[in-house]
Amino acid sequence: MPSNPTFVLAEDGVDPKTVPLRTAFTGATLPAVGIGTFGSDRFSGTAIANAVKGAIAVGYRHVDCAAVYGNEDLIGETFCDVLASGLVKREELWITSKLWNDKHAPHDVIPACRQTLQALQLNYLDLYLIHWPFPNHHDPGVDVNARDPYALPYIHENYMKTWREMEKLVDMGLVKHIGTSNMSQAKLELLLCDAHIRPAANEMELHPHFQQPELYHFCVEQSIVPIAFSPIGSPTRPDRDTTPDDTIDIEDPVIVSIAERHQVHPAVICVKWAVQRGQVPIPFSVHRGQYLNNLQAAVVDPLSDAEMAAIAAIDKNCRLIKGQVFLWEGADGWEDLWDLDGVIASM
Repeated sequence: MPSNPTFVLAEDGVDPKTVPLRTAFTGATLPAVGIGTFGSDRFSGTAIANAVKGAIAVGYRHVDCAAVYGNEDLIGETFCDVLASGLVKREELWITSKLWNDKHAPHDVIPACRQTLQALQLNYLDLYLIHWPFPNHHDPGVDVNARDPYALPYIHENYMKTWREMEKLVDMGLVKHIGTSNMSQAKLELLLCDAHIRPAANEMELHPHFQQPELYHFCVEQSIVPIAFSPIGSPTRPDRDTTPDDTIDIEDPVIVSIAERHQVHPAVICVKWAVQRGQVPIPFSVHRGQYLNNLQAAVVDPLSDAEMAAIAAIDKNCRLIKGQVFLWEGADGWEDLWDLDGVIASM
């Protein structure tokens, strides 16, 4: 622990006790808004770690991390400083991290989690996710045409071997909950049949132009908390994840009109919609005004029923994070990653 912690609470922050909570199947609760930390393609690790410290100072108690983001050691210094201050207790935080694709082998899972815990300077994680359901790796900064020569489609038998090790992490006390990310309903149905410990959450792309109603409602019905990445349409996503057909949520006339009515930025409306719908958005920003506004969105000036209905009507089924770099040889296209017809694609 640092001898002279520099963390202080912000006077203009949001009282964490006023932020809505979501309940996992275990009865544990997590804040309905978190701060994401995926920005390494455009921002330095130091900038992101400073944003995490600033976010906690203004009232965030939910931080979404991942080993592949390459910044967990710096974020760990932030957590160390925050906890050493005595102003925030560990049990007040909900901290998530993720197992990267090149660590799916059973013998790699527990060491990978231990490495993340060491980097984050924590004794346990509240939630540990399998980042993608494929053991397909890509190097940092690659373009959309990069492919792992050993890439494979989803193989349920192999995924369950990974999941069994995830379950061991819960038994060992290193992780409170385990979950999934970037999963289709077809894959989740198989997992639910075979898991000894159910997934507590599924992290998935959700924003007004990509509402995924079937998968979202399936998760809710199965008591799987839907955690929403790219909740404002991910304007700072990597270039490889952009295509000419992508739409821009914060420029949608409906979103813009509602934002003008509430006198806020359109991004804030996207966060309000997400919280009121019931998912857990994890917007990313290194800018204090933006991440403070995103948290305030959850506690003040709610959207009306008519505004919620208007946003529900602008779904364009526009997936932004298509995952092309995870395709295997012989795949027809990025659609094969997502089982759009309900059938899991194979070789």
